[in-house]
Amino acid sequence: MVMLDSQFFRFSDGVLLPCSDAVSEVKLAAADSFLVEDGRVRSLPAHEERFRNWVFDASPEAAKDLDGFLSQVRSALPTEGRWFPRLELHLNSESAGGASGLFLRLRVAPEQLGEISLWTLPEADPRTVPKIKGPDLSLCMQLRRKAQLHGADEAVLLDSVGYLSEGALSSIVWWRSDVLCAPDSQSQWLHSITRDEVFEIAKSLGYQTRLEHVKPADLVGTEVWALSSLQGIRPVSQWVNLGSPLATPVHLEKFQRRLRLFASSVS
Repeated sequence: MVMLDSQFFRFSDGVLLPCSDAVSEVKLAAADSFLVEDGRVRSLPAHEERFRNWVFDASPEAAKDLDGFLSQVRSALPTEGRWFPRLELHLNSESAGGASGLFLRLRVAPEQLGEISLWTLPEADPRTVPKIKGPDLSLCMQLRRKAQLHGADEAVLLDSVGYLSEGALSSIVWWRSDVLCAPDSQSQWLHSITRDEVFEIAKSLGYQTRLEHVKPADLVGTEVWALSSLQGIRPVSQWVNLGSPLATPVHLEKFQRRLRLFASSVS
């Protein structure tokens, strides 16, 4: 078990070693975060596999250490409290003051939130690597802060012709009557573990699912959710610049209850 006198660890020679996070020229090539509550995580193997795929694409050299790194991460996860750890791949120049390799960042999780409001970014999705979390993470945080300046909690990203991709730091899904919908493969969206879980719940309950290519205006009057590993399912109460109301959530409770069943102990 890694001692929590440090919150940032570098994987070196088969172990996680405490290190300073005050590094310059950091290139975050891949990152994956998940919620840990009293030693339990939703779909941890899926998070590990997603991070593994990103690391293999970005750095075959770093990928050689993945099995040992992920094993050490599991041992390091706290068994009490609410945490939001992040797995990180750095690709930096040592001469520039950075350090390449695999890192674990342990963070206390923020509080559980309820409803969320959205704001559409009035320009095309500015991300450079939309299908890997990490390279654009700082940008996405900036976009969320921009949404907050417009009275919303999250920014919605559109492609160059106005079709919905996802939220800056969340996945967006919606309901058409009893059909659960999400953006299709024509849009650039990050593979979402929570979206996979929600679609699995829908199928287990007998709901139909559908992928659509839509613009925000097509979602007027629908029940919309924002999904994330940290917050799970958050119903959208308002879409600031949509101009028309959304539907009151009617499917939420049964999905939130079943979403918790995906959590299992990491020990």
